[in-house]
Amino acid sequence: MTTIAQARLGIHDPHDCTDASDELPILHAIYDTLVRRVGTEFVPHLAQSWTVSEDAQHWVFDLQPGVTFHDGSPCDAAAVASSLERMARADKGYTLGAPAVWRQFLGGAALEVLNPLRLSVRLAAPMADLLDVLEQGFIVAPSAFAALDAKNYTVQIGSGPYRLEAVSDGQITATRVADHFAGTPANARITWKLVQDPADRLALLERGEVAVANGLDFDASRALGAMRHEFLSPVAIIYLLNAAQGPLADARVRLALSLAVDRDAIVQTVMQGAARPLHGFVSPNHYGSCHTAPITMDRETAKRLLAEAGYGSGLTLNVDCPTRLPDEAERLTAALAVQLAEVGIALAVSVHPEREDYAHMVRRKEIADLCVFDSSPMSTYRVLYEKIDARIKGSWWQGYENPKIEALIDKGRITTDRAARAKIWQEAYRLLQDDPAWLTLYNPVRVIGLWGAHPGFKMPADGVIDVARLPKLEAPE
Repeated sequence: MTTIAQARLGIHDPHDCTDASDELPILHAIYDTLVRRVGTEFVPHLAQSWTVSEDAQHWVFDLQPGVTFHDGSPCDAAAVASSLERMARADKGYTLGAPAVWRQFLGGAALEVLNPLRLSVRLAAPMADLLDVLEQGFIVAPSAFAALDAKNYTVQIGSGPYRLEAVSDGQITATRVADHFAGTPANARITWKLVQDPADRLALLERGEVAVANGLDFDASRALGAMRHEFLSPVAIIYLLNAAQGPLADARVRLALSLAVDRDAIVQTVMQGAARPLHGFVSPNHYGSCHTAPITMDRETAKRLLAEAGYGSGLTLNVDCPTRLPDEAERLTAALAVQLAEVGIALAVSVHPEREDYAHMVRRKEIADLCVFDSSPMSTYRVLYEKIDARIKGSWWQGYENPKIEALIDKGRITTDRAARAKIWQEAYRLLQDDPAWLTLYNPVRVIGLWGAHPGFKMPADGVIDVARLPKLEAPE
């Protein structure tokens, strides 16, 4: 048995939107999706191939033949359509503070089963980046819908490479499925084990009592030697800026904040080196990012911009700060205050201990001048659409408006050529450096430990363990 020790453990409705790196590996093990992300690209999975119309509104998917769910029922076009319809329900797709995430993309879609292995999806609006959504579109056996709707999450029936075996408060176990169409995983049985303390996870791996330890302490994990593997998390640690009212409604003040910050120093003082400076609205792991164009700290220009905006004699900004997610939020805000004092900006901080209440406050757009937050979707388009487009006014939008950005969003959503669309998102990246919607700071560097020597191991770009593609792990348990 291969045991994975992780800080949180849970499995919920697979059609609710989650960015939880401890839950997504379980869902991807149990369920198949139409496509799979490799780096910044997509490759066939349950869908052998697909076509898209020139206007990016009509998609046709051809499925793998002979696939069955773990209950023996066929995983065919009708079953796929049922899962996509369920994803689009108003009561599904909930993520912390933001309901019906998937409905905004799949709602109103016309789904037509052309034959048992071919599905037509005609979207209500063009979306050239639909595969971003379908990569998390878990295809669930219709026989499981009733139990899931009743919130019985011990019933998880997919067609994936592992079949759910047991669920308890402390661990979840799944067993390898024979002859999966995508290949046979190296490890026959996986157990995800709840171990909340990173020091305990490290010790278990060192003793060979677990085969994988996720979320290890950056420095303490160095004792693992070759069993230690670093990877860049695509999660962006940012401050959302209130561009609807107050000082940050002025683009000059927003840009001054960006230019005043020494991101390298933040990485060292707050994260002790366990991060990489973030110079744009998405990480280097994202499709269409332009991370080769850094923001150069320029405090003299920041002071000039503040003076032009009427704050030459100083400015106090009110900051909302949670106590977790990111867990370093209070330390980060204290370090930021020291840096911004160099350009005459003071911070007045309000701390919020209840993280879910905090998220709802942000969603209701009741933040002060700025607030500590993160941005986790691996979809560049989703970040632009859900968080930055003033016409949508999504859950995390805070008053920012830029018609040039919106024109690029419109252009990108109908550009089916992936290389051409990447250039559009790169242009948006550069525009958002010059007229920032957020104060972007860093991407964390995470550590995972694997028992044994696996020099070729590399974490996926989304920072989610791909259980089906783990090397053979033989920790003596």
